[in-house]
Parts: sequence; C-alpha cells; structure tokens
Amino acid sequence: MKVAVLSFAHVHAGGYLRLLSRMPGVEVIGSDPDTGSAVPGEVRGRAFAEELGVAYAPTYDEVFAWGPDAVIVCSENARHRPLVELAAAHGVDVLCEKPLATTVEDGEAMLAACRAAGVRLSVAFPVRFSPAYAAVKAAVTSGDTGRVLTVSGANNGAMPTRSRRWFADPGLAGGGALMDHTVHIADLLDDLFGEARPVDVYAQTNNRMYQGEVDAETSGLVTVTYDNGAVATIDCSWSHPRSHHSWGGLELTVVAERATLEMDAFDQSVEGYSERDRQGFELPFGADLDERMLRAFLYGPREGGMEVADGEGGLRTLKIVAAGYASARSGVPVPVG
Repeated sequence: MKVAVLSFAHVHAGGYLRLLSRMPGVEVIGSDPDTGSAVPGEVRGRAFAEELGVAYAPTYDEVFAWGPDAVIVCSENARHRPLVELAAAHGVDVLCEKPLATTVEDGEAMLAACRAAGVRLSVAFPVRFSPAYAAVKAAVTSGDTGRVLTVSGANNGAMPTRSRRWFADPGLAGGGALMDHTVHIADLLDDLFGEARPVDVYAQTNNRMYQGEVDAETSGLVTVTYDNGAVATIDCSWSHPRSHHSWGGLELTVVAERATLEMDAFDQSVEGYSERDRQGFELPFGADLDERMLRAFLYGPREGGMEVADGEGGLRTLKIVAAGYASARSGVPVPVG
C-alpha cells in the first residue's frame, strides 16, 4: 500500500511518517512544498524528510504521479480544502488533520468533493481510540449508567507555537485555542451520543495567557447543549506552562443518572523529576493512539473496534467551533448551524 503525507506543517506529520515507515507492506512518501508559514528554527521540507529517513517528493503533482492509495493531509488548517479537493480529483482516500477546515463553507465543499469522487474523507481524531474512552463508551451504551446528564471535559496543552508558529496565526489556523482543542472532546461526544446533535453553544475566550505575544485566543471555555438534554463544558485552553514536562492532556467526567465516569486519555505514564536536568519528565507507555487510528484508516477497524471519524462527523464538530466563536463575539448562546 502506498501512503503519502501532504505537507509537514502540522506537528503530527513527523509522527505519522515514523509510524507509516515502520508498518509492514506500507510504502510512504512525504511532500512539503508550501513552507511559507515556517519561521527560523522550524525544520520543514526535504530536510525534515531526511531527518526521518523517508522518501520525499518536491511537488504534490509528483506525489500523485507516484500513485498513492491514500494520503494524509497535515497542512495548516486553512489549507486543508485545496489538498483534500486535489486528492479527491485523483480518486484517493483522505485522512485530514483536525479540524476539518477553518470555515463551515470549506468543510461542506470538501465533503461534496469527496462524495462526488467516491473517495473516503476521514478526520484525525486519535483520542477516540483511547482504551479509557472505550471503557466510558461501553458503560454508557450498555445502559448501566442511565442517561448522561452532564459532561465536563478539559483538553489543555502547551502553547503550540514552540513547535509550529502558525498555530497562533488566526489566518492560517482559523483561530487559536478554541479551534485547536475544542474539536477533540466534541468528537468524543459526537460518537458517545450517537444520533443526538448539538443545539447551541455558549463560549468565552481571552488571551490573557501570552498576552501581547500572539493575536489568537489562548484560553477558552465552551458550553454545548445537546438535543438529548445533556450539557457539556469544554476547557480548551493552552494553559500548560512551557516548562511543563508534557505537552498536555485530555480528561473527561461524565455524570449520568446512576454513575459518574472519569477518564484520562493520556494517564499511562510514569512521571518524576530529574535532578540532573533540573526539570520534570514523563515516560509514556501503553497504546499509541495515532498508530491505532492510522491502522483503522488504512485497513478498517478491528472486530468490534473503533472506526476513524468520518467527514460528516468532522463537519459537525467544526459547526460547534464556528458557533463558539460567534458566541464569544456576541456574548450570548448561538445555535449550531
């Protein structure tokens, strides 16, 4: 199977290239011709591919001439649409980094292009492959917990500009922390609630953290009301200090009629403090969620396992984000389109 990674702009591009290069039966190639958003110190393009020891194509045309069976889009958020439409025009299945797009209009156009071409459009939400989430979902779907009443979620992390500066550029990212981190928990709830749909969103944002350093919001709290009666809050802030030993995490508390469930998607780690380095450290173990997601995308889910999020689900989470920004501007709850 031939798989191409289009653009190295996203921080996950390197991880995907490493994982794909180790998968038996997979040939991988990368291409990163659009490096205009890179700033000094960010390694991109051929140099990045050489660091990872993977094949490189200087143009996307050369990638598609190579004949990939699937592509993974890792560009800046605002550049997802043209790459997804390019893959659709070549009849190639797509896994697109989250969020699906920066506007609902672009997301709808991407879906339409893939439908017309008869190709799959999937969205990279690896947290749904967490064993902790699987346990929460099993408890809820079995009926043991009763109806879900409220959900409190936090997807916090470090300021991502230390890896890629464009994450805090509203033009390329579509926003800041609200755009970056709301969608992961929104996707879990989209899967957990099944046919239930979001009704309205109330959000508040600010950039008091890193004020004056970036224009995008660095903090956010989003409240989503669903038509099944559940209310969810999502803390999407870039609130981890730069000195923190981990990039961040994702936690979820589900309060139902007969039980309260708690999960930490990235709690499989040993943490400590290094006297030699004078800083904290983290040694993760357990399931590699990115690898599980990639295998499900390329080969389908395991029996009874999780499926990769599809384009329709990605669009639903994007609509929550769009309503969140509208609410943060107006100060009132906004219906989800």
